[in-house]
Amino acid sequence: MAQAQSSTEAAPQAGEPAAAEIVVIGSQIKGANTAGALPVSLVGEEQIEAVAAVSGADLYRSIPQLGGVTFNEQVLGGGNANAARGDVSTVSLRGLGQGNTLLLINGRRTVLHPTSQAITGVVDSGVPTFGYNANTIPVGNIERVEVLRDGAAALYGSDAVAGVVNNVLQSDYKGAKFDVQYGGAEGTNLREFAANGLVGFDFDEGRGNISIFGGYAQKSKLYLSDQDYTASVDRRGYVAGTSFANVAAWNGTSTSTPWGTFRVVRPGGGANFLNQTLTSNGTAFTNSSGQFHIQPSANAGCRIASGTPDTCYDDGNGATEMSGADSNLRFNSPATFDDLTAQPSVKRINIFSYINYELSDALSFFGEVGFYRGKTSSTIGAPGSLANIPITVAANAYWNPLGPVGSPNRLPGLDLSVVPAEGLPVQITSLSYVDVGSRKVDVTNYQYRFLGGLRGSIGDFDWESAGLYTWATAKDTQENFSNTLLQQAINKTTPDAYNPFNGGCVDTPSIGDCTPNSQSTIDSFMIEATRKTRTSLALWDFKVSNANLLGLWADNSIGVAAGIEWRRETYHDNRSTYQGGIAGVDTTYTDAVTGVFYGSDLGGASPSPDVRGKRNVKSAYAELAIPIFSPEMEIPMFRRLNFQVAGRYEDYSDVGSVAKPKVAGSWELLEGMMLRGSWSQGFRAPNLEVINTSTLDRVNGGFDYVLCEADARSGRATNFSSAVCNVSVLRRSGGNPNLKPEESTSWSFGAVLSPKLGDGLGKVTFTVDRWKIQQKNVVGLLDYQNALNLDYLLRTQGSSNPNVIRRDPTADDIARVAGTGLAPVGELLYVVANFQNLLPVTVQGIDFNLDYFLPTTSVGTFSLNVNASRLISYYVDAPAGVQQVIAGQAAGEINAGVPIQGGGDVIGRDGQPRWRLSATFDWSLGPWKIGAFTQYIDSVYENGVRDASANPWTVKGQTTVNLYGQYTFKNDGPLNGTTVQIGARNIFDKDPPLASGGYLSNLYQPQARYWYTSLKKVF
Repeated sequence: MAQAQSSTEAAPQAGEPAAAEIVVIGSQIKGANTAGALPVSLVGEEQIEAVAAVSGADLYRSIPQLGGVTFNEQVLGGGNANAARGDVSTVSLRGLGQGNTLLLINGRRTVLHPTSQAITGVVDSGVPTFGYNANTIPVGNIERVEVLRDGAAALYGSDAVAGVVNNVLQSDYKGAKFDVQYGGAEGTNLREFAANGLVGFDFDEGRGNISIFGGYAQKSKLYLSDQDYTASVDRRGYVAGTSFANVAAWNGTSTSTPWGTFRVVRPGGGANFLNQTLTSNGTAFTNSSGQFHIQPSANAGCRIASGTPDTCYDDGNGATEMSGADSNLRFNSPATFDDLTAQPSVKRINIFSYINYELSDALSFFGEVGFYRGKTSSTIGAPGSLANIPITVAANAYWNPLGPVGSPNRLPGLDLSVVPAEGLPVQITSLSYVDVGSRKVDVTNYQYRFLGGLRGSIGDFDWESAGLYTWATAKDTQENFSNTLLQQAINKTTPDAYNPFNGGCVDTPSIGDCTPNSQSTIDSFMIEATRKTRTSLALWDFKVSNANLLGLWADNSIGVAAGIEWRRETYHDNRSTYQGGIAGVDTTYTDAVTGVFYGSDLGGASPSPDVRGKRNVKSAYAELAIPIFSPEMEIPMFRRLNFQVAGRYEDYSDVGSVAKPKVAGSWELLEGMMLRGSWSQGFRAPNLEVINTSTLDRVNGGFDYVLCEADARSGRATNFSSAVCNVSVLRRSGGNPNLKPEESTSWSFGAVLSPKLGDGLGKVTFTVDRWKIQQKNVVGLLDYQNALNLDYLLRTQGSSNPNVIRRDPTADDIARVAGTGLAPVGELLYVVANFQNLLPVTVQGIDFNLDYFLPTTSVGTFSLNVNASRLISYYVDAPAGVQQVIAGQAAGEINAGVPIQGGGDVIGRDGQPRWRLSATFDWSLGPWKIGAFTQYIDSVYENGVRDASANPWTVKGQTTVNLYGQYTFKNDGPLNGTTVQIGARNIFDKDPPLASGGYLSNLYQPQARYWYTSLKKVF
């Protein structure tokens, strides 16, 4: 592994001096005298114990420099496998995104998690991003975690823009130790069990060692119904009486509802609508666009009775109202299904083995074998239709209210000149198939690691070479419906046809004796869709180092390291045959009534083609350690002065080549007082998906603010913030083989203070580091919401955004803007947003670390570690389109309440808290030990949740505390070496701070006070 010595930021262990030398990742020169030149945080067994970490997610969330986690087990990706679901958690130093932090195991790369995720964030918004799965790390076998909080591309290559997280495993162990832990969260269904074992032994008279670790963890489901703030998506009660009482964001109920909305289709083929009002016995029941919906008869506005008892038809789309007579049409999924999961059940296996063998005095063999399996099961809500992939009800379908003359469900008194005797087709605009019920999503992740190498020495040179092959797979299986089979079930001409016009027969007093769809009918269109992804990494390297290459003076020597590396990366995304949407290859969907080909046959999912990508990377690096002064020279104010100079060249088979340097130095003025600093450049290659994917469609929720503006101007809404203009947005993107690597420049400078405290007073070390990272050519896209915001601005100026594609305005669209001064706005079809290299992102902050260790006294041994990180600024240079919107808002051309993403300083926005802090304390006396861990996360604001005065909602900061106590038996009996521990996470039982979505999943977990007990045995 990469090595250097550090004695400044080691997490002190009980009974061990805090100044013990620990090998860390700041240099590739073995034994180089570069102590403390780079900022490194070490997380040792004390913090792992205090956190009671069962997974990598538990552990990494406790490190302040690791920002929000957007890849986590709480993400379900809308139920359509377009996200990294399952037992997954990633790391993001400085909040720069998962792709900018390199994760290592024993100093070498590991493979990327095989499923990408298009996160909604500051930098990577909407871009498929890969990360390293922290849950594949065997936490029970971690000796320590080394966090290099500095750009390290010159040493480690791509992805090390924000820094490196190296997981040092116990790989040369003698003896055996086992532990089990059981815990659960109060008032919830969450229960967790973990068991670990490590066995190591020497052989061949101590020339070799084999260490084998095995870990198993099992966690039950945490349900949305377990917490009040997730049990319902209608959270208006939390803000009643505040300025946010009427803000739409607090009502998360969906317009995709069992109270379906429909639109009449013109006969003759194609998706052409009959844009005129239809009447039944002279009563109009559609609007001028031929749109109508079903609702309870008790609701105001009923036009005519429907075929289902106690329901009726009304014109237009009724589920858009946030309040008022039709607000009960909106769907509250968690309140309907009590088995929906906030976190899935997990079964995790980690196995890691290590072998060392001395072939001779100057040559050794080493090897690693790793295996991980994580299996999760979650439950999501009922599926719904997708606006861009509609289902059309045939004219002769049994339940069609516009069916042929003689049909039992044809509405009475239809005008034959408009609705002919053979009937008219009806297209489902919006409908949630609630009677399908909740659905299972099962995800199984595997990861394998095989490494073998040789290391030795020739004279003063140490050398090492290894070959690594590691790969990861993910299998994501979900229950869903087939569009083709559903349409066939709907378009039957017999009573066993699926009825989409019955309000779902939901359990509500508004409906009488509704005839539900039979289970056999529902089963006829249900399928299992499976997506399989795979990533692999093959790597070979050779490196050599010499800490004493060239003698200088006073025993100072220049150290050198150099190396070459070759790696091959692959990515395969095998989409479900129902979602690929390629005619002749996949199970595709063509509307049998209109003849329109839509591709994806997976319910509620846009077409997603398979993706294949691969690249070869050749690299070379060199490093010099240059000591100028040492204590033996006795030069005033220059006790030590050391410099590090490094550079790396990498050549990619697909995006070209880059070369980046690094310079660092440390200046120890006096014993216990040192200054340090570094400057480096870094890079990240565009990932294989954004380069190799073809056209990619994604559907997200958004806001068409020009409609809010029209409603506010016309008086239909009280004000802009209470207007309802949320829409389903289809974003159409495509891979770009001409993308350039992202490049970065970073610097840091700081001080290390470790004054002598005198005999018996222990040891204290305080560090402070100021840092800055600037990225350019960041791969991104003009987010669909920003594109809609630009369209809003341009429409107030009399034009429009050509990347926002709409239908021609209907009569209703024209009526909506009448008298407002705005031009008619047609129905949104899709937004074009291609991947591109965007403008710079600059992040800067300051880190603090305090270590205090008090050796054994009459009242025990104490240690304290405090680690804090403060973001000073996080500035995103806005793309030209966003700058235009910002300028228009400043000029008053659009409403001040429109949240604008992607520009300016985003400190405190969503997942970017200004302060994060953690502290670990432990006390031990004889067999007794007490430990505590506390974590503070600063407040943030939700940029998309603003009141009528454009003030954003503040998600308050929070401090949580963990506490544990343990007793270790120390005698000659059978309990010798046995430790019993009892503890609690979040001992004061604090809920995560309230957000419009219940809580912010990238910062917090929905977990109540969690009690646990563990038993450990060392042989």
